[in-house]
Amino acid sequence: MPIRSVTPADAPAIAAIYNHYIAHTSVTFEETLLSDADMLARIEALTRQHPWLVSVNENGAVQGYAYASPWKTRSAYRHTAEVTVYLHHDAARRGLGRALYTALLAELAQGGCHVALACIALPHEASVGLHEAMGFQKVAHFTEVGRKFDRWLDVGYWQKQLTPSA
Repeated sequence: MPIRSVTPADAPAIAAIYNHYIAHTSVTFEETLLSDADMLARIEALTRQHPWLVSVNENGAVQGYAYASPWKTRSAYRHTAEVTVYLHHDAARRGLGRALYTALLAELAQGGCHVALACIALPHEASVGLHEAMGFQKVAHFTEVGRKFDRWLDVGYWQKQLTPSA
């Protein structure tokens, strides 16, 4: 499936994909569904600095997306990005996550990003498996830092170095 940079027209499809995870899973700690306009605002804000990619099917419909965002705002962190990937709930286990991350991480490295971080709500075996298959290593585990659907949730951080240390 082709991978390309996001366009404003993709916002409704991306919002629909993400809203499924908000409503039905603890993968994201957001609890309020996003409007198409909310998602467009996020896309516009994040793409000023970092890549946002979509995977589309043969009809051009968005099947998944991956993007990077600043990890922290202080200038010394400018070479570190937080990354994430979301797939349409019917598109899992087809290699889309790997393909999106491969393209995203390559763009980040070309742009001078040194480290990619991924924050994963736990437990989430599929996401852990994807990140570790992509070369990420677990570097942190925070216990009961989120609460959704009336239960406490852990998060872990996985890290991948994209460019050699100088």
